[in-house]
Amino acid sequence: MTQGFKLLFAFAFFFQIGFSQENKDVAVLKVLLSKYYANEKVIVKNRLQLLSFYCNKAPNNEETLEVIAKNDLLKKNATEIKNQINIQLNESWSKELELLFTNQNQYLKSKVNNCLSLEEFQKVSDRFNDNNQRLMIVSKPMYFAQKYCLVKVAFYRSIEHNSGCFFLFENNNGVWTIKETLNEWST
Repeated sequence: MTQGFKLLFAFAFFFQIGFSQENKDVAVLKVLLSKYYANEKVIVKNRLQLLSFYCNKAPNNEETLEVIAKNDLLKKNATEIKNQINIQLNESWSKELELLFTNQNQYLKSKVNNCLSLEEFQKVSDRFNDNNQRLMIVSKPMYFAQKYCLVKVAFYRSIEHNSGCFFLFENNNGVWTIKETLNEWST
């Protein structure tokens, strides 16, 4: 085997792993967006969007440890999950949104519209002053045991009114579905 061929093989292998991870994230994100945007109206000119999507993947933090402690499946895979906790994470959902909405899922795209930063969301919220807008924040998915995924979803409304939970996903025959809702909270 030549050095060039080995290098090409290594590049193709790592590209496939990265692309495969991105495709998993797209599939999980589609399930979450479909679930939470199901009752939202299509966004057209001058219509207020009540549910916005946060552009960045929220970092997984020590709250994940609480969820692990309360679930037998997560306890069995605790090491693999804990290795994915990264409070310094700085990743965007932009690649996944682009893959999800390029040439498909246009009806869902018309409801999700553009993602927002926290500052952009607060400007919109302050402008309408109705306290009925929510910002959906989705953590970076944590995959484990080759067929499970743990994701935190939180909804920010104001300093006082927020909610969230963790979703345990299972992959059956290439389809990600929500198996269980864990650690629900509301303020």
